Amino acid sequence: MSDLVQNKKFALLRHQYPVFTYEDFSWRIKGNILILKFHFNLGDRYDFFPEHTIDLKSWSVNIPDDDIMDNLVFHIGMAELVSYWKAACSPTVLIKPYRLKPSQVRWWKKLYYQGLGEFFYLNKIDVGLHDFLSFSFEKNTTPAPSEFRIDLEDALLIPVGGGKDSVVTLGILAQGHVKAAALVINQRKATEQCIKEAGLDKNVFEISRSIHPTLLELNEKGFLNGHTPFSSLLAFASALAAVITGRKHIALSNESSANEATIPGTNINHQYSKSFEFEQDFCSYLFDFISPDINYFSFLRPLNELQIGALFSRNPEYFKVFKSCNVGSKTDTWCCNCSKCLFTFIMLSPFIEKSVMVKIFGEDLFENDNLEETLYQLAGLAPEKPFECVGTINEVNSALAHLCESKSYDQLPLLLKKYQKATSGIKFTSVKEQLQYWNGFHTLIPGFEKLLKESLKTVQKDII
Repeated sequence: MSDLVQNKKFALLRHQYPVFTYEDFSWRIKGNILILKFHFNLGDRYDFFPEHTIDLKSWSVNIPDDDIMDNLVFHIGMAELVSYWKAACSPTVLIKPYRLKPSQVRWWKKLYYQGLGEFFYLNKIDVGLHDFLSFSFEKNTTPAPSEFRIDLEDALLIPVGGGKDSVVTLGILAQGHVKAAALVINQRKATEQCIKEAGLDKNVFEISRSIHPTLLELNEKGFLNGHTPFSSLLAFASALAAVITGRKHIALSNESSANEATIPGTNINHQYSKSFEFEQDFCSYLFDFISPDINYFSFLRPLNELQIGALFSRNPEYFKVFKSCNVGSKTDTWCCNCSKCLFTFIMLSPFIEKSVMVKIFGEDLFENDNLEETLYQLAGLAPEKPFECVGTINEVNSALAHLCESKSYDQLPLLLKKYQKATSGIKFTSVKEQLQYWNGFHTLIPGFEKLLKESLKTVQKDII
């Protein structure tokens, strides 16, 4: 589809559906189940009713006052909203539950705009921050809830996705903090097994999130579709989980590499809501509009992906259960044909023997000729990186150059031969130097920073 046709489609949908409405939200407890429900409307023609359900039966929870719950649930709805708004990109978003302050309006517009950077790019939509949408409110709408103070225990909540990053966080914090619990949205087998290996299987706060089928129907009809900032939804959902379980600390597993743009020279970043910029923005929003008593941070923010690979290699008990492949997530397999699989293979290969790597993935991905273009994208030898949660171009080149020069292979596999030829004469940062890295732009409090530094020291010479 040409840029012209796609932009016409964008303009037509905005004309046909000028208003997207956040109609309402609700929450109730039925038995041991906490049910959150949201109501969105597109152009007075399509209604959406997404739900989140949380089984509380194994938890000793303290459901706070209605005003606090309303604050938390309303904000989850604001994060959920963008997944439905993107179908037609209505120029006006009417918020009925509350009237936002001007600073909140600016905050949400920035999140939606930056978080939809990939969506706009792939759909060939050229739109600016100030004109892609505006918020409106009905006359006499109640002001947004004020921030609240709450007494939370010095305990941990660790969001887990089942990939290598959250495994590293689990491996350090689940053992280093006696009051740790896991947080999961839509648990899959790899997530369940990683949590079990960490010894937290009796301490899992699980959220089941549903996509309303009307959105899927609109996708089939040709409405706009694409990537949204899911990690921002996780952020607001984790605040709810922290409050009702009485846990102060929320330890994400986003690394410094998430800050790099997917399209070099732009602000388009597949991982925007995993970036440090978003983390800082979210912490400020928590403090000002939700609660200053919640400590939201990314435990791995000071590290790069190679350091995470080295730390992961010290946890062989997870080798059989972790999965970082989105394509194979439903079947709990490595598809061995996507950028996530290849990137993970590259990051772990300097620290885990080839025979073990082949056992983990089922094959040597460096012998997969279908992944040649993906390799070039990851290494910065193509105009753009893959639109996936992958590390920096510099990290990838460090690992590949190291493997080409190491004694891991009697004969270089197919992709490494091609890579070596394509980068002949270019010198890259060594893996050894990468392992000494420390990113000072983070929000770790001293106790967590000390734990991470101590763990990092154990792997700074781990190169095979």
